[in-house]
Amino acid sequence: MSEFFLHSFNTLSHGLIGYVIPFLFVLTIVVFFHELGHFLVARWAGVKVLTFSLGFGPELAGFNDRHGTRWKISAVPLGGYVKFFGDDSEASTPSSEALASMSEEERQGSFHHKKVGPRAAIVAAGPIANFILAIVIFTCLFTFFGKPSTSARVDQVEAGSAAATAGFQVGDTVTAIDGSKIDSFSDMQRIVSVRAGEPMTFTIKRGDSTLELHGTPQLKEVKDPFGNAHKLGVLGITRKTAAGDVTTERVDPATALWLGVKETWFVVDRTLSYIGGVFTGREAADQVGGPLRIAQISGQVATIGLAALVHLAAVLSISIGLLNLFPVPLLDGGHLLFYAVEAVRGRPLSERAQEMGFRIGLGLVLMLMVFATYNDILHLAAS
Repeated sequence: MSEFFLHSFNTLSHGLIGYVIPFLFVLTIVVFFHELGHFLVARWAGVKVLTFSLGFGPELAGFNDRHGTRWKISAVPLGGYVKFFGDDSEASTPSSEALASMSEEERQGSFHHKKVGPRAAIVAAGPIANFILAIVIFTCLFTFFGKPSTSARVDQVEAGSAAATAGFQVGDTVTAIDGSKIDSFSDMQRIVSVRAGEPMTFTIKRGDSTLELHGTPQLKEVKDPFGNAHKLGVLGITRKTAAGDVTTERVDPATALWLGVKETWFVVDRTLSYIGGVFTGREAADQVGGPLRIAQISGQVATIGLAALVHLAAVLSISIGLLNLFPVPLLDGGHLLFYAVEAVRGRPLSERAQEMGFRIGLGLVLMLMVFATYNDILHLAAS
């Protein structure tokens, strides 16, 4: 067992600089914009912001702006927070004594004295900022780099595969899946990868004829170019790329924005589909990763180039936005759940109920972190 953990540590530490710098670059962008969403809407709502922190723990560097907000970088770079006037902690839990002793003027700038609508808007602004950031990144990538694609041509059919059973032949070109147009082989791969075990209808062009084939992708473990294993739906079709096969379509900013929205929705849909699959037993929970795996992937993606690393930041931004919307106390979604209850009841939950909720939420978050880290260690040991 000691050799197991030693190997995991050596795997990560061997490329420490190559992992840590890209990881901090990606995480800092995502966390900054998440907290900036909270901050900007809070300022708009007239709430006094005491602290804007990138990271947790002891302060490493910082400054005060003219509004009295302390902007700082903290020692543990695994998140961040915005602390409002009247908060008792970084999780925005209220301080009863402080709230009760406030003057009328102080209450005007207190987060917890605002009506439920502004409070909900401030809390929701963080995840929304994550989605906006992703859309902006994808839009910029499509605008400046275009949309690369290869036709969905079948160059090889694996014997005994779902494609072979469905009747695919070498030379076929997939033009649509379940009635939706397919523009490239990568589009087909992305759709098939999330539909393991689901019957699908493929419209193909074979010579001068158009046919419909019916196939069900199989769930298999596939390794990416870096050797990371992923469980995806596959048909068993191979596309061989020759010189001139890859085309890059230049798009105007409006089209790029639409593609950015579609890309963001694809990641949202894929993530929710995976989470639903874990709870129903269709997906394995070993794909859940934490900071160690994000650091490893960041380092690997950084070797491709800055554009690929920024693309990863967009994907991570969506994931963090979704995670924060889960109705778990301590997360943004938990606060929104409390505010929804308050809106229905006409008064907030009791302090004891909220405190119990936050304790449960903390327990759930800690369990998720431990589970994700355990998966990370197993993943690193196997790589």
